[in-house]
Amino acid sequence: QVRLVESGGGLVQAGGSLRLSCAASGRTFSTMGWFRQAPGQEREFVAAIRWDSRTTNYADSVKGRFTISRDDAKNTVYLQMDSLKPEDTALYVCASAPYYRSFYYTTSLYDYWGRGTQVTVSS
Repeated sequence: QVRLVESGGGLVQAGGSLRLSCAASGRTFSTMGWFRQAPGQEREFVAAIRWDSRTTNYADSVKGRFTISRDDAKNTVYLQMDSLKPEDTALYVCASAPYYRSFYYTTSLYDYWGRGTQVTVSS
């Protein structure tokens, strides 16, 4: 059974930092992604990492501020978020895919999702 468990969310002031974690278990993952969803908005892509090559991809809105990485030994993916802005406020959700494709930024690639961790950035 595939299981994804996020942690690390919280309340932070604008300009601050948070590190999110996603502990994964249950199978070999090819691509791991982070998405976020604010109230009343669609789920949007944040970042993705390809497991075998460590190739990373980012949404334009977070490029240069967020960093996705992984720890093989812990089977955990991280999202380091720096220079946070109020518009980063959302539920951050981890997802996994059995392969890597050029459409890594779409929800359709991913077949397992975590329950999310809330990030709130105050101005």
